[in-house]
Amino acid sequence: MKCQRCFYLQEKFGINPPGLPGFSLNIAVDELLKREFDIHRAKGQPHPLMKSYGIDAIPVHHKELVLWRNNFKGIRIVHQPTNLELFGAIDDLWLNKKGQYCVVDYKATSTSKEISLDDEYKQGYKLQAEFYQWLMRQKGFKVSDTAYFVFCNGLKDKTAFDAKLEFDLSIIKHEGNDSWVSPTILKIKKCLDSDEIPKASSKCELCGYAQKVKVY
Repeated sequence: MKCQRCFYLQEKFGINPPGLPGFSLNIAVDELLKREFDIHRAKGQPHPLMKSYGIDAIPVHHKELVLWRNNFKGIRIVHQPTNLELFGAIDDLWLNKKGQYCVVDYKATSTSKEISLDDEYKQGYKLQAEFYQWLMRQKGFKVSDTAYFVFCNGLKDKTAFDAKLEFDLSIIKHEGNDSWVSPTILKIKKCLDSDEIPKASSKCELCGYAQKVKVY
């Protein structure tokens, strides 16, 4: 996630931070998961993984889902108080027995540790899901506070590669709270309208690099 200073410089002056290599394997896992859940979506039934976790919902069919999944289109709204257009690309949506949409995000990783949402960098995952919940609500949908993360954990304990990767799949739920979104959008608008560049963040690696470069 970009810090306030990096975001400001990018949006105000078009100064983009250094790019990152594409996450090709993650994208492949993401695409295959979508296809797999789509099979059960077409049948109107839950995925076996959902059953094993006792999730009383089904992958929902919606005519806009293909658009909402597109990374360059996504689900979009214009925030009237600021006139900012906001969007996000949703991996999946499940419909629970209450008629509520559940936001679902796919994540690929490879770790020997127990998978949880407690790591510092995974706090961004929670914000991501809550922002998607907020977007859906702005569109007038009934949205559950419960979001789900489908984790695909690449196994490294096999005796050989054999031209294939094997994964353990798990689901972690998160009880979201999107009350932070609207105030944050107002702060973003105020930041962008300001002529003052935000101070460097001590937690931002790009800012730290730029600060050290000035020494030489």
